[in-house]
Amino acid sequence: MDFDYSDTCVMVAQSARDFARQHIEPNVKKWDEEQLFPLPLFSALGEMGFMGILVPEAYGGSGLGYHEYIAIVEEIAKVDSSIGLSVAAHNSLCTNHILSFGSEAQKERWLPKLATGQWIGAWALTEHNTGSDAGGMRATAVREGDQWVINGTKNFITHGISGNLAVVVVRTGKKADSHATSAFVVEKGTPGFRSGKKEDKLGMRASETAELIFDNCRVPHENMLGAAGEGFTQALEILDGGRISIGALSLGIAKGAYEASLKYARERHQFGKAIGEFQGISFKLAEMATEIQASECLLHKAAYEKNKNRKITTLSAMCKLYASEACVKIANEAVQIHGGYGYTKDFPVEKFYRDAKLCTIGEGTSEIQKVVIGRNILRIKPCV
Repeated sequence: MDFDYSDTCVMVAQSARDFARQHIEPNVKKWDEEQLFPLPLFSALGEMGFMGILVPEAYGGSGLGYHEYIAIVEEIAKVDSSIGLSVAAHNSLCTNHILSFGSEAQKERWLPKLATGQWIGAWALTEHNTGSDAGGMRATAVREGDQWVINGTKNFITHGISGNLAVVVVRTGKKADSHATSAFVVEKGTPGFRSGKKEDKLGMRASETAELIFDNCRVPHENMLGAAGEGFTQALEILDGGRISIGALSLGIAKGAYEASLKYARERHQFGKAIGEFQGISFKLAEMATEIQASECLLHKAAYEKNKNRKITTLSAMCKLYASEACVKIANEAVQIHGGYGYTKDFPVEKFYRDAKLCTIGEGTSEIQKVVIGRNILRIKPCV
């Protein structure tokens, strides 16, 4: 495995870094405090090619791979992880589901709008009563002729209000049957389809999270992705790539918190010298830097395997588990290094601390990642 980043990866990382500093950084505090989802920003992100990172150029995308994808999400998350989360959810969940399982006609219909940022995408699997237990979902779709009638509610949906379309996984057969769910694309404005409650969150406040409600919502059969009964299997594959996204998001938060702490440790003086010269602080920074390197190596190993179209279920769970837990620890230590100032909104580590926790929950909790890893390492060798 080559550990040198390609020229393309270096270039897109720099582009994302420059964009984040110019268009995101000046607004971070306002968006966070007002819980404002900056919809116009995503049109600009689309112009940069950041809304269709993995989508082939034939459909209006950038045609890049997972190394570049990680670099873009990471650079944006270092400045505002809320925006990084939205970029990740749009790319790896909604858009990638259509790219991976859509027919040619479906790809031509929806991908150009999503890949250019003209449309924002949502992806709906979770329900009020089914988080990790996605097989117990209650939302249903019943076929009537050439249409499917969808009823039920989805929650914790990124872009649940502003999304122009949603990929929705619902039950089309018996409950708890993994082959009884199907995926549909539902466009905004479809009768019987509306947004519900917007969540008031601890962190990631500029990334919109809300309910989706389906009340006798009729969608044509042509909006089904793949065949009936394949929804759950498709979702698991999409989550494999999605966990790389959360790992990249975690890496960005960790680096942002670490870099802020390194700067503070050099500038803050106590007892006649910079606090970074004290062993208690230098050891914290050493551990933070080491865990960032380990997270980065795991993530790019997963990206390498994903680019080769190899199965990455175990590896993606590993990188998501490690990077997200490291991210929470690093954000915590960043606040500790800043002392009282770390507890104020005058320094960025307070926000990294609040944002970090979602990474151990979204797209499968840390406990679920351990279930996935444990089952696979006991069944197969090697574990990746």
